[in-house]
Amino acid sequence: MRWLLQARQRKSASQSHVNQAASSSNVRQQSNSSSSGGSTGQTRQPADQQKPRVLLSRWRIIFGCCCLSIACYFGYLGYLETRVNTPFDDQKMVQRSGLNDPERYWGSYRPGTYFGMKTRDPHSLVMGLMWYSPSRLGPGGDGIRHWCELSDKMDKYGWLQHDGRSFGVQEIHDGPLKVETSFVKFPGGRFGGDWTARVTVRSENPQMMDEEVSIIWYTALDEKTGGYINPIRTDMASGIRGDTPGLGDFTLTLYNTNGTVMDESYLSTMAGSLQYLRETITSNLRITQNRDLQRKFISLAGEVLKTNTGSMVEPNFIAHQMTVRLPFTLDIVYHSEDSSEQIQHDFVPMTGDAYLEILNEKRRGFSEKFEKKFHLQAKGYSVKEIRFAEAALSNMLGGIGYFYGASRVQSVHTKEPVPYWKAPLYTAVPSRSFFPRGFLWDEGFHGLLISTWDLDISLDIVAHWFSLMNVEGWIPREQILGVEALAKVPEEFVTQRNTDANPPTILLLLNRILTRFPGELKTKGRLATLDRIFPRLQAWFTWFNTTQRGDQPGTYRWRGRIENSLRELNPKTLTSGLDDFPRSSHPNDKERHVDLRCWIGFAAKVLADLARLLGRDDSKYLETFYYLSDNALLNEFHLSPYTETYSDYGLHTDSVVLKRPQLKPPSAHSKPPRQPPVQEMQRVTLKSPEMRYVDSTFGYVNLFPLLLEILTADSPYLGKILKDIRDPNGIWTEYGLRSLSKTSPLYMKRNTEHDPPYWRGQIWININYLALKALYHYGSQPGPYSELARSIYVELRHNVVNNVIRQYHRSGYLWEQYNDKTGEGSGCYPFTGWTALTVLIMAEQY
Repeated sequence: MRWLLQARQRKSASQSHVNQAASSSNVRQQSNSSSSGGSTGQTRQPADQQKPRVLLSRWRIIFGCCCLSIACYFGYLGYLETRVNTPFDDQKMVQRSGLNDPERYWGSYRPGTYFGMKTRDPHSLVMGLMWYSPSRLGPGGDGIRHWCELSDKMDKYGWLQHDGRSFGVQEIHDGPLKVETSFVKFPGGRFGGDWTARVTVRSENPQMMDEEVSIIWYTALDEKTGGYINPIRTDMASGIRGDTPGLGDFTLTLYNTNGTVMDESYLSTMAGSLQYLRETITSNLRITQNRDLQRKFISLAGEVLKTNTGSMVEPNFIAHQMTVRLPFTLDIVYHSEDSSEQIQHDFVPMTGDAYLEILNEKRRGFSEKFEKKFHLQAKGYSVKEIRFAEAALSNMLGGIGYFYGASRVQSVHTKEPVPYWKAPLYTAVPSRSFFPRGFLWDEGFHGLLISTWDLDISLDIVAHWFSLMNVEGWIPREQILGVEALAKVPEEFVTQRNTDANPPTILLLLNRILTRFPGELKTKGRLATLDRIFPRLQAWFTWFNTTQRGDQPGTYRWRGRIENSLRELNPKTLTSGLDDFPRSSHPNDKERHVDLRCWIGFAAKVLADLARLLGRDDSKYLETFYYLSDNALLNEFHLSPYTETYSDYGLHTDSVVLKRPQLKPPSAHSKPPRQPPVQEMQRVTLKSPEMRYVDSTFGYVNLFPLLLEILTADSPYLGKILKDIRDPNGIWTEYGLRSLSKTSPLYMKRNTEHDPPYWRGQIWININYLALKALYHYGSQPGPYSELARSIYVELRHNVVNNVIRQYHRSGYLWEQYNDKTGEGSGCYPFTGWTALTVLIMAEQY
């Protein structure tokens, strides 16, 4: 803006000079006319009278420039405020979505529910399953199963097989009940075709064969779906008929395929929001008398379409409930009526044995493709181990959701959070119960597995993520889109700040695609997808390289740490993805983070490789990669001379503890409280910090020069890291590499009075995957440490795979993390995000 202001000032001054010259010329002409005898009636003004006018003209210019400067200043501030929620550009990143991709239009894209169906339409209607045992229904609807909740204490649930496109089979163990859900799609027509879903409920306990269960299948519109839905109830079947802009005319019919229906009811009403569907059911349950059976049932209330003012409304929520005796099978048939007349005439609902035959054919095809992709049978794995691997992959694919909404974001230029633009996101989720939403740092790891199974699904997910980039080159690290996703997130984590980064793990995925699937990139327009993404990758890299740079060239630090935290033993670094992993004790702008430096160096290499593939200039990224991978420079900034480990550098002391503040004694004139208030523990620094290497800590962060293969194969410090890895008193365990060495001061220490340790000793599979990938790499490179790397690789791979499979069969789940002493799963479950990378470890596909 400064050059623009100077140009305008020069232009104004030049114009003033021209005006003054013209004025002088007029005066001279008048004088000449007078002397030649002309009669003009004017006389020349004295110089002392011209001076005030010249000064007034100059003051006007100065005043005008000041006004322009102020306007430019406030305009620039307004521009800065809008940058945080301004899209990168108008180019459409996702070319095939919604009705442009009918094969994937419908899907199980509601991972936060036990079973739900929706379309890849921003304003899709949603369908889903609820169930409960009437004998165990508690107050407030306690006992109704709908959203995946840890509090439900399910013995087991998850997809056994799911191909990400056309079918899925899921098993749910709810106490004595075994619920199996499945679906098969039949694409066709303009609106994605038809599908059949099946819900089978039986009891694992022979003594409960007469147990009654209420099954609810519902359909709901959100506030902007448009169209209508109405219930259908006949002697032959029940269901709904509807019409929406994204589906055209359709019907949904419920078929009792096997078992006895004791009572059937429905609800047609207005639900306040998609997040309150279970509450809508609960508030509309009634006790009814069945005259034929001479007994009472808990039933739905029928049509409830009057508002508080007595006016009638159209329903946006319809639920059908069947109270049944076990075993029972319900088939749900969705039929799109927007097909050709011949298809409509020939339509036969796919139910009963016909459905089962098609489902079994899909399952056989899945197993054949799985073996072709991963070769586990050829590697000698047992049938039980292969079933585990199929389930791990299927839960990753079955955990892909489709979300729509706007994030809440904030920058240093906005006083309050502001809404991002509304956008869709097609993404896998880390955990259906605890994290049923998109996470930027997780998604790169997810893609490593998804791309091996279906490259196009993986590229589609990447394109959706990069469509969320703003003009600054920033992508919000956590995507909380839509009311259902928002309902699962504490308020303190909703706002995303544009200073906060996350590891660029999507580049791990792109690197894998470039190295493992170069031939496949030349078909189906995949190179064109990468070409559209590339400018955004460049902007992303530039954003990292500017906003996260350190105080010296070649150094970097994660933003987002709280410098004066009183509650935290060691201020968290959430943006690094490693949350409470110990960094320097007193954050400041002089600290240097070794993992971030390695991420930027790795990113430069991937961008150079991709630029070369796309025929673009790769020189800038190659130069950056060579600079950041220079081992001598890495040693200068991050190698501790005392421990010979790669470490962070910053203002640090190990002498910090959490203590409870002492209460002030009451004054002589006040009465002591009956129960003194308990004050939260606060951090106390026992020894002044100093600028130093954080080398008393050893764990995942210290491994990054190895994990991202920055070290050369002949580096003596590679040998040192390998020996440190294998030390049982350090990070080595029989179950995998623990996140923090047992000798580190903060090993398994709580970070606050209320926050248990998270990355302070537990075993995480994503980092173990990177470690195995790196060991595999160094073991295959000529060098003095290749044999040691191979030896550690074989042992670590055995430990990780055996423990994850053992804990799956013991508990029924893949877990967020694993205990470093017992190997047992810990954290949230099911966590079939990056823990599912165990499949790639089994297949040795890095």
